[in-house]
Amino acid sequence: MRRIIPLIALALTVPAAAQQGRAPFTIQETGQGFATIDDAVQSVRMGTATILIAPGTYRQCTIQAGGRITFKAVQPGTAIFEGEACEGKAAFVLRGQESIVDGLIFRGIRVDDGNGAGIRTEMGNLTVRNSMFLDSQEGILGGEPSGQKIVIDRSTFTGLGQCDETVDCSHAIYLANQGSVTITNSRFERGTGGHYVKLRAPNVSITDNSFDDTAGKKTNYMIDLPEGGTGLIARNTFVQGRNKENWTGFIVVAAEARKYRSAGLRVEGNDASLAPGETRSPAFVADYSHERLAIGANRLGAGIRAFETR
Repeated sequence: MRRIIPLIALALTVPAAAQQGRAPFTIQETGQGFATIDDAVQSVRMGTATILIAPGTYRQCTIQAGGRITFKAVQPGTAIFEGEACEGKAAFVLRGQESIVDGLIFRGIRVDDGNGAGIRTEMGNLTVRNSMFLDSQEGILGGEPSGQKIVIDRSTFTGLGQCDETVDCSHAIYLANQGSVTITNSRFERGTGGHYVKLRAPNVSITDNSFDDTAGKKTNYMIDLPEGGTGLIARNTFVQGRNKENWTGFIVVAAEARKYRSAGLRVEGNDASLAPGETRSPAFVADYSHERLAIGANRLGAGIRAFETR
């Protein structure tokens, strides 16, 4: 089995307050400090800025209405946004021209409609790196009907998703746009319902990630492309657990619609296995598109069928 990619070490317990005598949120370009993340964000307006976030646990949320903002932890893994959602959506609701989230932790986000997320992206390109999404209804949710570019790198998604709290499921990552979604060097584990990655996008790249479902509960697919899509799924490691709501496929293409072209979708160089004691026989790739996918060599453990047309 491919070695699980080491991610940046992120602390889960940090001081509850920022450094004494210093504002916890600072505009890097000007040195101006703010007591709340939302005050810092609103000060940027339509400009460009990096907001430096001091170590601490913050029961705060923010709405970015414009501009280009980088949200950056002074020390990666020590700035935690916990339990608070703006507009009943997410800790960070992002609809500026561009957003970059670097080194933050989001945990314990829950809302009435079942879609409480660390990040809700509604407009503008989004890059997330070196971050963690823990024990919430959703990790990252959203998208816009344009050529939006979303990149997620070196991040961890743990204890996410649900199908019991509301009629519709939520997922670790659930994104929809008309552009592209790239997910690299990230870890998905201990899902609590729904899919680990669900993408409604024409172009996807999911590479060099690990999906560990051994401690998952009522989970579904590892990767769901419900409306099709093309691109690359490569060099990922998958372990499917025993506690599944839907165990029939690891990667499922166009199960809901054939909105996007799927011909040429490359799936190659992946490792997949079943957790000890699992006796069911899922398909590694289950295809509803009936187009010619480019399924290359993948290393599949005992009991896993390589491909199935549905």
